Amino acid sequence: MGGSGTMISVYPDDLTFLFELDKPCYCNLKVVNNSEYHVAFKVKTTSPRKYFVRPNASVVQPWDSCTITITLQAQKEYPPDMQSKDKFLIQSTKVAASTDMDEIPPDTFNKDGDKLIEEMKLKVVYTLPSGSSEDSGVTSSGNRSFRQGNDDLSMLKNASLDEIQAIQRLKEERDNNLQQNQQMQRELDVLRRRRSRKADAGFSITFAVFAGIIGLLVGLLMSLIFSSPPEAA
Repeated sequence: MGGSGTMISVYPDDLTFLFELDKPCYCNLKVVNNSEYHVAFKVKTTSPRKYFVRPNASVVQPWDSCTITITLQAQKEYPPDMQSKDKFLIQSTKVAASTDMDEIPPDTFNKDGDKLIEEMKLKVVYTLPSGSSEDSGVTSSGNRSFRQGNDDLSMLKNASLDEIQAIQRLKEERDNNLQQNQQMQRELDVLRRRRSRKADAGFSITFAVFAGIIGLLVGLLMSLIFSSPPEAA
């Protein structure tokens, strides 16, 4: 299980994703170095094609921390009962202060000799965003998991969960703005069509009046010409 080890602590204990179909979901994980040493860590998962982890390995300075962003790729269907069998493993070990966090030696986490490798296992929890319909194909046990997950979220007040909630709010605002823009575009198209029809009708009436006036003037001119008395010889 996640939690605290001799070298590092990990928050939160579980990886909680606000699950939405056809959308990537995010979860932040905070790794805290509890020691006076430089500590390297590496993140592994049982489903590497399903998750995007950045950084998946790094070095944390003494008494410092590092935030990992884990992205669940967009999924086409809900998991059975909203339960995930995916697991994450975080390995950590002491390294030299000169170790480059971007070029950690590949044998750093090999279990050989007297090297101490700590391991923490984290499970994945899926929850649904608030307001999701119960008839969306999720079973009642999945809804119970959702309610329990929301209770867990409300109890955790660390910074990483605040960031997750902020991302979710931004996504909701983006979707709402997109819908409003589409509605405004539809209304604008309707107004343009109405204005075009009115402009065509106005042109037709103006042309008819103008043609009528020309006809009257021509008729009046012809009547004046033919009604003029002949000149005396």
